[in-house]
Amino acid sequence: MMKRIAMAASLVLALAACQGEGGSVSSTRHLAPIPPATMALMSTKGMSKDDPILMRSFKKESEIEVWKRGRDGKYALLKTYPMCRWSGQLGPKVREGDRQAPEGFYTVTPAAMNPNSQLYLSFNLGYPNAYDRAHGRTGSHLMVHGSCSSMGCFAMTDEAISEVYALARESFASGQRGFQFQSFPFRMTAENLAKHRYDPNIAFWRNLKEGSDIFEVAKEEPQVSVANRQYAFGGNASVMAAVAQKRQEDEQEVAELVAKGVQPIRLVYDDGGQHQTFRQALAGDTSADGSSLAVDVSARNRLGDVSRPEALAAGPQEIVLAANGKPRQEPPSALAYASQKPAAGQARAAEQSGRWQTPAAAAAPEPAAPASGGERPSTFGRVLAFFGG
Repeated sequence: MMKRIAMAASLVLALAACQGEGGSVSSTRHLAPIPPATMALMSTKGMSKDDPILMRSFKKESEIEVWKRGRDGKYALLKTYPMCRWSGQLGPKVREGDRQAPEGFYTVTPAAMNPNSQLYLSFNLGYPNAYDRAHGRTGSHLMVHGSCSSMGCFAMTDEAISEVYALARESFASGQRGFQFQSFPFRMTAENLAKHRYDPNIAFWRNLKEGSDIFEVAKEEPQVSVANRQYAFGGNASVMAAVAQKRQEDEQEVAELVAKGVQPIRLVYDDGGQHQTFRQALAGDTSADGSSLAVDVSARNRLGDVSRPEALAAGPQEIVLAANGKPRQEPPSALAYASQKPAAGQARAAEQSGRWQTPAAAAAPEPAAPASGGERPSTFGRVLAFFGG
């Protein structure tokens, strides 16, 4: 009976995640200073609490980065924070209730900061943005917040969101009108791109990579707009030339990985993930004889109530794909990958998508969003649903 009550309470918390952000929790949490250790770190890196910030998130790695802009106009990494929860799958948010955390380029303004959040502290990403609206996407209250519960948000520990909130607050107080929040499915490495080359979202992710490349090359905030329902990025001629060179090198590296036999995969999550350090805290380690070792109680206590912890236990299922984007029945052939060429009439799509994306992947439909309520399907059922089975 007590177990059922606990499960019901966990479900209520999960359903409340990212909702009810207009709460009236009266506190001074939002006034907490930047921790001394972080102030010291900034000092060693030649940064000031007044410098503008920029944030980047990566679902697969479950990390959020905070960058600071120096006097030379270039951004440098201040600190990387582990995420304690995100929900859904790799891929963009499409509609209200799909449990998807957004992917794309967003701007967080002072008005988006919520000092009275029911989830300790929070700030609104500004979903849907112009790109999302151009695609008819719906949803609201998509946040970065404390409390390790998510229904489409990026959750951090209360300690971490307090620190990030303070960094944003000080930057706003010093005149920054809004900071860019770049949200990616994974780090845009050649290995990740090679592995996910047949994913239905690959064209969208390649579009995101254009903005990521500008930031990686120039360490400047990309100029973002939307044209023809795509993200468009701007920069000076020298930056764009360097970005073009980087793209060519990346595509060559991806092609080499494919030729070496790197398998195309799709990751299917039960319901999102969290940083491995938190997974270890929740589950505990296992000794060589199979017995459970001591769990990091202090780490578990910092997490508090975690939404749907059972969904995090096994981690994502790695499904190897065939060229049509469906699960592979036979072992992969590196030679087959290397010899694939666009079919007639698809040359332009292949050119836009790069040498390492096949026409089948380019034409694959956007996956249907998982249901947001009722009985949850089995892992096998979820895998079949992703591939139209």
